[in-house]
Amino acid sequence: MQKGEMRSPVMVLILSFITCGIYLLYWIYKVSDEAQSYSGTNTTSPAAELLLCMFTCGIYYIYWYYKYSKMIAECQRKAGITPEDNSVICIILAIFGLGSVSAMIIQSSLNKVWTNGNSF
Repeated sequence: MQKGEMRSPVMVLILSFITCGIYLLYWIYKVSDEAQSYSGTNTTSPAAELLLCMFTCGIYYIYWYYKYSKMIAECQRKAGITPEDNSVICIILAIFGLGSVSAMIIQSSLNKVWTNGNSF
């Protein structure tokens, strides 16, 4: 079970704004890859996730935040830490155009898996 890269949630937000969302696309690809690798679930390839986010006029973004909030809560459970299910708040933020804030929340939750999780 491979652990992912630690990223600063604040830098995810800042880089998303500075690059007009381009970094967020890169981040979505990387988080999709890392979370699927750690959890052992390969639902949709990270490249397909990225393309769906790009070509559905933002609709898939909302689903992506829900899906990966749930998956990361499962990763936390698997790592032996108390899971945080932030899916509802991430959806609400994404609906109101604050997807970058949802990204911060997801990255923070994922960082807990990388730092506090049991290694298998």
